[in-house]
Amino acid sequence: MLPQLLDPRPYFAHLPDPRRETQNKLHNLHDILMMVLCAVLSGVEDWVGMEAFAEEKETWLRGFLELPNGIPSHDTLSDVMGRIDPGAFQTAFTAWATAALPGLADEQVCVDGKAVRGSRKGDDPAVHLVSAFAGRARWVLAQRAVAEKSNEITAIPDLLGLLDLEGAVVSIDAMGCQKTIAQTIVDGGADYVLALKDNHPTLCEDVRLRLDAEVARGHLTALETVEKDHGRIEIRRYALGDRIDWLEAKPDWAGLQAVGRVESTRIIGDQTSTECRYFLCSFPDRDRFAAIVRGHWGIENQQHWVLDVQFGEDACRTRKDHSAENLALIRRIALNVLRHNGPPRDSIRRRKLRAALNDEYRLRLLLGQPSPATT
Repeated sequence: MLPQLLDPRPYFAHLPDPRRETQNKLHNLHDILMMVLCAVLSGVEDWVGMEAFAEEKETWLRGFLELPNGIPSHDTLSDVMGRIDPGAFQTAFTAWATAALPGLADEQVCVDGKAVRGSRKGDDPAVHLVSAFAGRARWVLAQRAVAEKSNEITAIPDLLGLLDLEGAVVSIDAMGCQKTIAQTIVDGGADYVLALKDNHPTLCEDVRLRLDAEVARGHLTALETVEKDHGRIEIRRYALGDRIDWLEAKPDWAGLQAVGRVESTRIIGDQTSTECRYFLCSFPDRDRFAAIVRGHWGIENQQHWVLDVQFGEDACRTRKDHSAENLALIRRIALNVLRHNGPPRDSIRRRKLRAALNDEYRLRLLLGQPSPATT
């Protein structure tokens, strides 16, 4: 059983305040952060709603916040959150998110990007976020914002550098299939499974031709899984080849020990479709490879989808300064807290509702305190 996440307040208490020391600075940065977090925990998605939440809960908030000049306006909340240094905020977030974990050994760290679509303005692209997600623990570990998807290549090493990867296995889609990223993972003491596509056309073609031929000839034994859900049947066949001396590019990829193939067949009614995907792998265990490939979808299903459906991330039109990425990080704090500090039988939606209605419940979520026993 995983531990609860710790009280986040000490980890964010010393963030650099971006404001000048003037008579117009009326509210503590820490108060603003905790106010916004508590509102998001309670299902509030916009600045005006956060101000209204704080006004209604001012007495409760004063139980652990100073609030020397009352409740800040929604414009102040937006302005201050937009000016916080996102790098410092993200570093503090990762320190908090990993503090309750005994380590990442044997953990799958899924890395993937996500656009905050509502942050697009005119010709300016939407803010693009790259996240690291602990698949087994099911919580967000780190986040970096980039200008656009192509910049993930430079952001991923920085993201991984925030984590102690010793003993973990890192899975990344094709954008992160880069030699420098493989080297970063190996240097961190971790394994990797990297999706291989046409951004490395020669390498991808070599792997595709070889593995397709070996599977067709029966030289590689595939692990087959069958899933049935909502009238759809999905059959996956996982094959891994660890005899790769034929691969000319092998010396260029740190730790490379095997290349993998996943054949996916989808049957819906009388329609059947098949596709094959290919991977670079730093270990030769086929069953482990299959589990990692399948487990990588956790970042889509358990993080990206939940953020859009339960927190309205794609619909959020916040975009001034750094407000899009900083508010996105608040959502990830809230998601971690709701998922791991709430009653296990409740859905995320129900936990947010309880947080909105019950001050004691909201405080237990925030502080990582166990819920009282019920009869």
